[in-house]
Amino acid sequence: MFPSTGEVVARFLRSNGYDKTLAAFITEAGLPPDAGTTSKHDSITIEKVLEEKQAFDLVLNFEKVGLEDGNRGWNALLPPSLPSIVDVLPTSSNLLNVSIESLSSSNGEDSHRLIYSSADRQFCSMQTTSPKGHLELDKTYDQHQDSPVLAWVHLDHNLLLTGSMSGKLRLFDLEKAEVIHHRQDHTKYVVRVVKWKAFHGTYIATAGWDCKINLYHTQGPTYSIGAPIATLTVTSVPETILFMQHPDSSQPILLLTRRNSTSIFYYAVPDTTSRGTEESIKSMELLGRQNLAPHSNAWVAFTPACIAVSPRDPSIVAVATSQEPHMKLMIVRLLIPPLDKNVITSQEPTQASQARTELLVADREEAAIMISCNTMASQTAYSTPILVWRPDGSGVWVNSDDGVIRGVDSSSGKVVAQLKGHTSGTRIRCLWAGYVNPTRNDNDRTEWLVSGGFDQKLIIWYPDERKSGRDYPNDERLSS
Repeated sequence: MFPSTGEVVARFLRSNGYDKTLAAFITEAGLPPDAGTTSKHDSITIEKVLEEKQAFDLVLNFEKVGLEDGNRGWNALLPPSLPSIVDVLPTSSNLLNVSIESLSSSNGEDSHRLIYSSADRQFCSMQTTSPKGHLELDKTYDQHQDSPVLAWVHLDHNLLLTGSMSGKLRLFDLEKAEVIHHRQDHTKYVVRVVKWKAFHGTYIATAGWDCKINLYHTQGPTYSIGAPIATLTVTSVPETILFMQHPDSSQPILLLTRRNSTSIFYYAVPDTTSRGTEESIKSMELLGRQNLAPHSNAWVAFTPACIAVSPRDPSIVAVATSQEPHMKLMIVRLLIPPLDKNVITSQEPTQASQARTELLVADREEAAIMISCNTMASQTAYSTPILVWRPDGSGVWVNSDDGVIRGVDSSSGKVVAQLKGHTSGTRIRCLWAGYVNPTRNDNDRTEWLVSGGFDQKLIIWYPDERKSGRDYPNDERLSS
């Protein structure tokens, strides 16, 4: 918890021996007599605040913001702003992940369900539609988990593939509440699970804290998960992975960022026809990389901790970085390398030509950074930066460690919204944003934002449509 302004001033007066001024200040400010007493764990001082202010002013000189465009900027028409705390959680624990999935039951009926996981191994789903519009706890699957679930991906119908802190993958049927299949190819936390659907099956990639990326291939309707068709070992913990289609072909490629590196790495997905024997399990081929700090002299300026693809343009991504004390947001155009790396050169490269080539590459990578801005979202070395796009692509929501969700304009890079519903000074761990039908009417589509944090609160943010006469769930309406 951050100290108050009065506490910081009292620390300064007490540490510098201004006893009379301290006594008068404590009386006027209504502080306790021991205000300003410091310990070895207290690091917030006036000097530290001034140093961070000077560093922030310096960072502003290096920010790269876009031009405001009325047709592309933040969509101010009914963004999520009114919080409603979900009060039907079976237990109180830190929230780890949340999403709303469109599921299909055995009778063919589609429904939206809110799925969340928490640190006490709870893995629950909730109905987002009901006659009164309130959330209803559907099922709890804690007895099927040996450790907290960190990530999952919806495969088809009611099937979810989950990754947990134990390193296990579980293929889970939500309707039957049973584990269909499980296997363990990671030795530590599975932090990311992503998929890519192709005409010949579904690719699945998982990333773990054992510094491994595993690639699987499966087919419906059973979706049994066999041995990996490819595996990749990196030199540091992977932060995020994404599937993307290569612009020159229909072949998917895998994007990867890892800790202590400022680059996005592009890997080719191997052909599934080579699957069948243990010898066919091989590593993925590195196509190239894109440096997000091309002209930096620092060894590691930051780590791209979270990447999300723009709903408007699949070649543009938003990147949340690990910079301290505030998260830096970047909007970047991807420079995907060609699949064919055979380039014919007329002469042997010299040291000077190599230097010119590296400079041209760095300039191109710098030009690909469309926006680089400070979000003022506080974080530390132990934070987990998370961002999600608004479904119309007009902006990005980012988490923080101060209990505030910030909305950033994707055109100008300005912080245009601050949502305050979580306990002040607590970490917001997970976000989800998208369109949801709160009723059975297909035309009744509403933009929702869902957040969960270490204050053990699960909050749904609704648009303020009270002027239109519509009624939304209001379990505990807070002022935003």
